[in-house]
Amino acid sequence: MSERIKTGVLVIGAGPVGLVLAMDLAWRGIDVTVLEMRAEGEPPSVKCNHVSARSMEIFRRLDVAAALRDAGLPPDFPNDIAYRITATGEELSRIPIPCRRDRYTATGGPDTHWPTPEPPHRINQIYLEPILFRHAQAMPTLRIINRARVTGFEQSDAGVVAWAERLDGGAPLEISCDYLVGCDGGASSTRKAIGATFRGDPVVQRVQSTFIRAPDLLTRMPAGPAWATFSLNPHRSGNMYAIDGRETWLIHNYLRPEETDFEAVDRDRCIRLILGLGEDFRYELISKEDWIGRRLVADRFRDRRVFICGDAAHIWVPMAGYGMNAGIADATNLSWMLAGVLSGWTEPDILDAYEAERLPITDQVSRFAMEHAIALTRQRGGVPGDIEAPGPAGEAARRRLGQEAYELNVNQYCCGGLNFGTFYDRSPIIAYDGEAPPAYSMAGFTPSTVPGCRTPHVWDSQGRSLYDRLGPGFTLIRTDPALDVAPLLRAAERRGVPLAVIDLEEEARGAVYRERLVLSRPDQHVAWRGDMLPANPQELIDLIRGARTAALALQD
Repeated sequence: MSERIKTGVLVIGAGPVGLVLAMDLAWRGIDVTVLEMRAEGEPPSVKCNHVSARSMEIFRRLDVAAALRDAGLPPDFPNDIAYRITATGEELSRIPIPCRRDRYTATGGPDTHWPTPEPPHRINQIYLEPILFRHAQAMPTLRIINRARVTGFEQSDAGVVAWAERLDGGAPLEISCDYLVGCDGGASSTRKAIGATFRGDPVVQRVQSTFIRAPDLLTRMPAGPAWATFSLNPHRSGNMYAIDGRETWLIHNYLRPEETDFEAVDRDRCIRLILGLGEDFRYELISKEDWIGRRLVADRFRDRRVFICGDAAHIWVPMAGYGMNAGIADATNLSWMLAGVLSGWTEPDILDAYEAERLPITDQVSRFAMEHAIALTRQRGGVPGDIEAPGPAGEAARRRLGQEAYELNVNQYCCGGLNFGTFYDRSPIIAYDGEAPPAYSMAGFTPSTVPGCRTPHVWDSQGRSLYDRLGPGFTLIRTDPALDVAPLLRAAERRGVPLAVIDLEEEARGAVYRERLVLSRPDQHVAWRGDMLPANPQELIDLIRGARTAALALQD
């Protein structure tokens, strides 16, 4: 006999993306069940090393940001990115990044001027994921079932039925849900089941990665520690990440174009060339973490009641740490729409916006990542032969390469544009007004209230974050308290749409909040703006909640 479970949303996969989706749904009062093949407490691989500012804003809302800040590298460990001839050799340049102790207070350098209450955080996934898991496990409407694998599902107009087997034995599971979301990684069975296909570039680069334990490696670095240390030399270029800040390290050996077989490349020799250490250096190989950098985006993210998020929907070279973080953005984009449908204040039509908004963005970001990966490959292949030479010629070569490495990579590691510049410009649930959103790059962006952009963050005169004042639903930000907004509130109430109003004082609004009214969505993107309420407030409410008749009326 099967064990039967009924839930609002079934999430397949308890990695960071699946956990964030489940947590955000539960925070919004939705009953959600997560199935995960790994055992409880089984560690993930050492893949992701960076949590973006945008993801940290989400974690702040879910009340887990503080716990994450207290984990990972030691409080005073430099989060810098160093460029050296070898990891233990001469330093060419360094991008300064504040340690987590100074993250909120540091003001110097290229990575301290973030317009947010939560700047980025360097933490490996092996520390991140257990914190998210414990937080999710404690939420009252969230159930996690470990050591279970979905074997199939069927959907109808009424819902989805999924079947799963318990990997350690026991009765199989039959799970009835309103919606199913596959957060089940690059090999996603959910993606295959809905007929979605990856398109793009299947091989951008091959990386032979090794997780090691080397307790005395820190003492062999005369230039001092750094979170990331790049080795640039004609013999073997690579990159090393500090995992615990004491003895564990992840070393990336970027294979050359002709090196297509991971095992045919001498792993130990390459590690020693990257580190600049000889046979007297001893280390323990913890695991092999080899990977292929790709640029693949699914041709669709949905089939009726079934969706895909994260690596199930897109994979790219993790430049700027934006693999996992893009998946978290998927999750929080989809979550509030699903919650709206299941809470009854909107209709299923709103779910069309998920693919319309997220697919173009992920395609854009994937191209940023691929282009940067190609530029890095060119730089590694172009290291001058005299980089280690003594005398003025060698010094000039090292100075030049150090500057080039800094200029190429500071945009990647201080990537404000990917955090705050992305916008939704093809959405059926945003009231556009004809103004084009500001262009953005990997690092550059302009805060804007153009509909589709991220709601600009500001601090008030009391030091409060605007984001701490935004509610879980829609929020009307008003810069003129005398403006009567009661008709819009009544229109929202008639449809059951959660809408709060907050007044933004003159000192806080600055130049970015030019309009008297800005309507922020539950995911902190601008849905509408204006100096006066629209002539028909009900049409606006129906548009932002996904009622197609309202969208057509406004277009006419």
